[in-house]
Amino acid sequence: MAPALLIFLLSIAIAMAIAAPSPLRTGFYSETCPKAEFIVRDVIKNAMIREPRSGASVMRLQFHDCLVNVTSLGCDASLLLDDTPNMLGEKLALSNINSLRSYEVIDQVKEALENFCPGIVSCADIVIMAARDAVALSGGPIWEVKLGRQDSLTASQEDSNNIMPSPRANATTLIDLFSKYNLSVKDVVSLSGSHSIGKGRCFSIVFRLYNQSGSGRPDPAIEPKYREKLDKLCPLGGDGNVTGDLDATPEFFDNQYFKDLVKGRGFLNSDQTLFNNNQTREFVWKYSIDQGEFFKAFVEGMIKLGDLQSGRPGEIRRNCRVVNSSPVQILMES
Repeated sequence: MAPALLIFLLSIAIAMAIAAPSPLRTGFYSETCPKAEFIVRDVIKNAMIREPRSGASVMRLQFHDCLVNVTSLGCDASLLLDDTPNMLGEKLALSNINSLRSYEVIDQVKEALENFCPGIVSCADIVIMAARDAVALSGGPIWEVKLGRQDSLTASQEDSNNIMPSPRANATTLIDLFSKYNLSVKDVVSLSGSHSIGKGRCFSIVFRLYNQSGSGRPDPAIEPKYREKLDKLCPLGGDGNVTGDLDATPEFFDNQYFKDLVKGRGFLNSDQTLFNNNQTREFVWKYSIDQGEFFKAFVEGMIKLGDLQSGRPGEIRRNCRVVNSSPVQILMES
């Protein structure tokens, strides 16, 4: 093949494979893949029937995806990429390893969509739709999602380690982190309400049970009877992978999480400090007595979180775990 022709074909392939994203909007796939949202919801529903906990796991993926690589694409499915010889991805980052789950559910959604409308729906949009549906199917609010994201071409374990907060984080740390993305104190509290469903590991709380702030003593904010329950669940030197409920109704998306915080029954340190902090306490009180206000604020926060974008180009992955073959490789194989 003549060099000039090769360069011409290469430029076309690059333009087709990596294009600037369109503005996010509702109904983005109404013409190109009209059943997209129905397909996503159906797969998530079946996954939650098989394992109810998968709803919370799928929802968490949006948080861990959107807050990392904001300088690239924000909600860009970078989280879903497997490691390669040349790239350490985000799955094994400190806040994700042995914690995030249900990647296979996203794989199932992608496979179903590829069978119906191949090469159309991005993995990044799947994460956003799946999180929304997991909340709704757990009894929480439902909302229209803006779509049209593209998938990143890379991931960064280092970025994830540097950005994602640990379970030891306090309210001030969360406020500072969220403020970098123009998310308010109200957003911090309402989005923390995602812990209305799901479980957490003993590994994440043993420090506050036995050595809070290096004192060698438990966190005094833990209600005594709840502390006894946690002691039995997570004894010192026990299995850190044992899980406990994040609130008293872990399979139902409701405002029980905030009621528990008021009583000193927050599972994670990052949860309980929301009631101890002067900036966040008023929202905890409000949501503990008004579930409708919590639902409204949660939806607003999820939409703002999903809007995190920089406009840099990406692609529509055929497999959410790996980037597509490069244009150069495509040409060389043809």
